[in-house]
Formats: sequence, C-alpha cells, structure tokens
Amino acid sequence: MKPARPIARAANADPAPHTGAMMRAVHVTSERGLALVEVPRPPQPAADEVQVKIGCVALNHIDVWGWRGMAFANRQLPIIAGAEAAGTVVKAGSAVSDLSEGDVVAMYGAHTCGTCRACREGRDNFCEVLAGMYGFHIDGFLREYANVPARLAVKAPAGLTPLAAAMAPITFGTVEHMLFDNAKLKAGETVLVHAGGSGIGSAAIQLAKAAGAVVIATVGSDAKVAKAKELGADHVINYSSERFEGRVRKITQRRGVDVVFEHVGPKTWAGSLLSMSRGGRLVTCGSTTGITAEINLNLLYQQQLKLLGSFGCTRKNMSDAMAKIADGAAHPVIDTRIGLDRLDEGLRRLESRDVFGKIVVEL
Repeated sequence: MKPARPIARAANADPAPHTGAMMRAVHVTSERGLALVEVPRPPQPAADEVQVKIGCVALNHIDVWGWRGMAFANRQLPIIAGAEAAGTVVKAGSAVSDLSEGDVVAMYGAHTCGTCRACREGRDNFCEVLAGMYGFHIDGFLREYANVPARLAVKAPAGLTPLAAAMAPITFGTVEHMLFDNAKLKAGETVLVHAGGSGIGSAAIQLAKAAGAVVIATVGSDAKVAKAKELGADHVINYSSERFEGRVRKITQRRGVDVVFEHVGPKTWAGSLLSMSRGGRLVTCGSTTGITAEINLNLLYQQQLKLLGSFGCTRKNMSDAMAKIADGAAHPVIDTRIGLDRLDEGLRRLESRDVFGKIVVEL
C-alpha cells in the first residue's frame, strides 16, 4: 500500500491531531493513476463542522477529468477523489444546531467561503473566495469519513437514503439550476434533453416531465431508447443513426423547442441551435466533447436565441431536488454499484459513455 498524506482540512478545521484511527481512501496519484490507501481518520470536528460517514459517491465527468489530468487544475497530487457524495452525520461541532448524529446529508460539491455577498445571498455557485471543488482541487469524498462545514452538509428529507441523496449535489442539483433557475422552463413548453442516458440527462428527463414539459431526448443507442421512454420522455432520438435536429423539426412541426438542455458541446452545438424555436433558450453546463464550437451569428440574432451558461447549483437546488426525489417525482437512475477497489473500472466506463444513469461507489 502506498504511503498517504494527511487529509487536507479546511482553513477553519480543528488543529487537534488525529485520533490514531485509520480509514480507507482513494488517491489520484498521477495522470490516470489511482491508489487505494489508508489515511488518518479526521479529528473531532471544529465548532462549525460535522463529521460525516460517507455512504455513497456518485461518479461524474469532473471525476474523469481529475483522473485524466487537466491543465487548468491548480492542485497538488496526491488528492482524494470524489466530488458528489452523501452520508450520515456521526459527530457535530459544538456550534452546530441544525444537524444531529444520524442525519443523512448530501455534501455541497465546492468549498465556498460562506461570507462573501454571493454566499450570503444564497448564490453559492457564485462564491467569490472559492477554496476549490472537492475531489478536483481539494480532497474529496472517496474516503470513509470527512469533516465538512455544517453549512455545506445539506440535510436530506426523512427516509431518503444516502444512495439517493448522493445524486443531489451535482446531478439533480445541476438540473434544477439549469432548467428552472436559468432556462425558466414552464409547463406546456417543449425541451430537448441531450444525452438522456447520462446521469444529468436521466435526471433532466424526469424533472422536466414532472414540471409538465414535453420532453424530447437524444441517446446514443437503440438499447437506450426504451429506457429513456420509461423515464418519461415523449420522444427519443438515437443520434447515432439519424440527425436529431431534423427529427426535432418534424416532431415540433418545424417550430423548434423552447429549451435545449445542452451538456455535450461541439458534437451537438450546431444542431442544438437549429432545433430551437424563435426566442428559444439553450442552457449549457458542460462540454464533454470539447470546449470550442462555432456559432452561426445570423441564426443567433435573427431568431433571437438566448444562450445561458450554468455552473453547479445552490444548496437550495439540492434541497429542492431531494424533496422531489422523496416525493416520488423523480428517482436516481443507477447503472452500476461498485466498491472503492473498482474505481478505475468505473471511471473508464464513464469515460466510454457506456452507461445509462449513474455509477455509484458504495463505501
């Protein structure tokens, strides 16, 4: 087993030494390098912290990017992986009043300051003094225990399991922010959801349908078509066998869709613009096929299209998402459950896009 460094602590963490107990964790050690290691269990939580026993970590493309190595990532290796997680509170700091031992919580995916204007206004994803993304810039949650600021541990509704709550910070929370905060999706509108077999795609189909929208989804294989329809998609297009923009124009009788839920990037960008109605909104949170795309400016201004960037979510988005899951309006779609020792396999599968829903690491 490779030697491990002490777990990085937040700036306000209790400086007391660790208890001597050890725990398992996964380090990203180099480009595509992983190591299952033992590291010290965190000390007693600081006054404003909680200690969480991690139950589940849901894998995302940010985990793939961190594993592959990204030139823009300002970080030091090794680093504990895992950005999206939930677990159970086992200890609470002396100043924590709204969380107790036994509460299921989902951890916000970034270490925000909590004091800047954006944080005070509840716009967590606009934090002006961001310490970093968990699992990407700073130690993440692929470990058995973690101390986190209590304000970043969002309590789940009664009865919601860590498995379900683990999809709130990035998956369902991102979709909430994209569709309802940014795109302002309304009942009766038509939305095009790209990559409906992905984690956020499967969540977007369900949340859009629950909101009363007509949902058109794209998937990459015939096997995924039936699964997307089971989630509530009204129309499903296999983009590997036909041009989705042509099919969208037929479905909408040439009108186009009101909203495009975009997170693929260059491979779908041009077709997405051609799929939009006059005055339509495109909201994007990522670009898994590259970061540069050409745009037809004539189409943009003549059709009065609206392009909206969306990054992460707020803690309120997480709470709203978990409430909808608890109420049965949506459910996490699980492709595979794995253990810490199979993380490499999980990341490779996610990278290949040979999934429908989420790959979840259970601790």
